[in-house]
Amino acid sequence: MGRDLDLLAALRTPEGAEALAGAAALSDGDPLGTATALRSRGVPAPLAAAAQTQAELRRRAAAKFGADAAAMFFTRAGLEQATRGAVAARRAARLAASGAASVADLGCGVGADAIAFARAGLRVCAVDTDPLTAAVADTNATVLGLRHRIDVSTVDAREVDLSTVDAVFCDPARRTATGRRVFDPSAYCPPWDFVSGLPLRVPRTVLKLAPGIDHGLLPPGAEAEWVSVDGEVVEAGIWCGPLAAVPRRAALLRSTGAIAELTGSGSEQAPVGRVRRWLYDPDGAVVRAHLVAEFAALVGGTLADPTIAYVYADAPVETPYARRYEVLDAFGFSLKRLRAALRARGVGRLTVLKRGSAVDPQRLRRDLRLAGDGTATVVLTRVEGAPTVLLVQ
Repeated sequence: MGRDLDLLAALRTPEGAEALAGAAALSDGDPLGTATALRSRGVPAPLAAAAQTQAELRRRAAAKFGADAAAMFFTRAGLEQATRGAVAARRAARLAASGAASVADLGCGVGADAIAFARAGLRVCAVDTDPLTAAVADTNATVLGLRHRIDVSTVDAREVDLSTVDAVFCDPARRTATGRRVFDPSAYCPPWDFVSGLPLRVPRTVLKLAPGIDHGLLPPGAEAEWVSVDGEVVEAGIWCGPLAAVPRRAALLRSTGAIAELTGSGSEQAPVGRVRRWLYDPDGAVVRAHLVAEFAALVGGTLADPTIAYVYADAPVETPYARRYEVLDAFGFSLKRLRAALRARGVGRLTVLKRGSAVDPQRLRRDLRLAGDGTATVVLTRVEGAPTVLLVQ
């Protein structure tokens, strides 16, 4: 740990800045070659390796942090777990709009959310139990010109005096020291009993949790929001106390800057009907938020099976909340019949979508033994409990 802290400090020196610039210029996807080239220029081996690592992480971070990534510092684990810049900025703007002036960021990581909070005008008390991670967060606050709004400490979240802030943001660690994912909330760090108790201490509490969090664990009266970015569900945000506006929300962000939000109770049941001409595959955030019924109402749709989140409708409706497919054929799952239908269309390349099916797509492709120049998409699902194949486009 001490060596890593020393290398982080060395990267902040003029010599380190030169090494970073050299690594960024030399980098061509060959880490060993980059480090070797830096050493040939007289850069000490440890500093060359550290600069090469940072250059690699900065390239990867650009997808999350945009232009900021070129100046920031990262750890591998910290970058992987960091909130995307657009998601953090949206959250910070909403918290600031609530009237909050200061926030405790419990489990700040490399500082993604702390940076967003500071840019939204909040004073931030950021803490992390890992000394290197906290040092990286402090460095990022400095290089981005936000050190006057962000105070970073290496301390256990459970020891923070919350009487000095009017809002809390907590992102409990959901990985072990070896990087293995933790799915049991009681094994979070800090543990779930502390995290779930925060709204009782500071009503303006926001929790960042894994998308798969059990709805039954959510604090009473809280708003649960599932966020997706370009179709990938990235987190569940829990807004407590006066921050809660609706029971459930699905927020769909696009790299273009577009945002679509669907809200509802999360307890409605969509009507069930037959397979119809158009199949809608709702965004994962809509499904996770239990808002499929609300989405179905938007397109005049129904489910073909009450347990499967595919929505069917008679008309094509433009919507940001789902991908839409035209159903060309539908029949009970039969390898022989599917093979015949695909061969009749000259299909050689097959895209397989599935929901509610135990069929392995790779094995299915092998068993079909397709040959041809055409392409096709099939959906493996259930209709009234029966395994079903949909040929779609």
